[in-house]
Amino acid sequence: MRAFHITSFESPPKIVECPVPTPGPGQIRLRIHACGLNFADLLMMTGRYQDTPALPFTLGMEVAGTVDAIGPDTEAPAVGTRVAVFGGHGGLAEYGCFDAARAVVLPDAMDDVSAAAFQIAYGTSHVALDHKARLQPGETLLVLGAAGGVGLTAVEIGKLMGARVIACARGADKLSVAKAAGADHLIDAKTDDIRETCRALGGVDVIYDPVGGDQFTAAFRACRPEARILSIGFASGEVPQIPANHLLVKNISVMGLYWGGYLAFRPEVVTGSLATLLDWHRAGRITPHVSHTYSLDQASDALALLRARKSTGKVVVTVS
Repeated sequence: MRAFHITSFESPPKIVECPVPTPGPGQIRLRIHACGLNFADLLMMTGRYQDTPALPFTLGMEVAGTVDAIGPDTEAPAVGTRVAVFGGHGGLAEYGCFDAARAVVLPDAMDDVSAAAFQIAYGTSHVALDHKARLQPGETLLVLGAAGGVGLTAVEIGKLMGARVIACARGADKLSVAKAAGADHLIDAKTDDIRETCRALGGVDVIYDPVGGDQFTAAFRACRPEARILSIGFASGEVPQIPANHLLVKNISVMGLYWGGYLAFRPEVVTGSLATLLDWHRAGRITPHVSHTYSLDQASDALALLRARKSTGKVVVTVS
């Protein structure tokens, strides 16, 4: 089979030929149809992600595919069942073995590209806004990086939860995508003053931040008392330094959110969230936005597009 493999953090990954893996106990093997890309894949390529596996390994965190084989002593969906799996890596390949407990059976109405784009982006935003921040109807939600993979789903879910949503992104094209997802107010990160714009709108109750850096600092200064800040990631490359005395004065809470981490200590948070999200998808209340699809042979180009921040929503690599 072919796989997009990385053997050194100093060298770019490349397509290699390798044996089709055999599933062990507790595993299923998938014939992979599509793999969703994430900013974490870029970090993993250089060994900077918190869950980077030992070299060598195949990139690709989340996949959609068909169960092709089941390991011994394993309860799993039957061979031939279409599923999505968050495997952490191994998705940019024609076949992969994954933990059977992570397999989510897909509804017939969800195509493979949408399924590969679904779990991390929607799961992160739903767990963050519902489980962590307890976003309430009528509150004001500010989403930074609002046209990106997770940011766009935060706009969509925040609106579904009854919030007034302020979307912040770079440029008119990206802001138009956030507007279509339900944003009530738009901030151009290239030209607008985030702090002053949010203050003019009455301040914010919840900040969803996958960006970090200067945008975090500006948004922080627009918080209302008892605001909640969700630290999702640092796409800017700069980890914010938080003035604890300001947290105290305004009774602000800052919360970290690593969606995949819940699988290790509270998997029911993830499974319950995904069940809700799949119900919403069946009802037509959420629709994955995929701006670009590439073939496996074009995986390097797909990652370059993600690195250049030229995509909106998700980028997906189709395998078969």
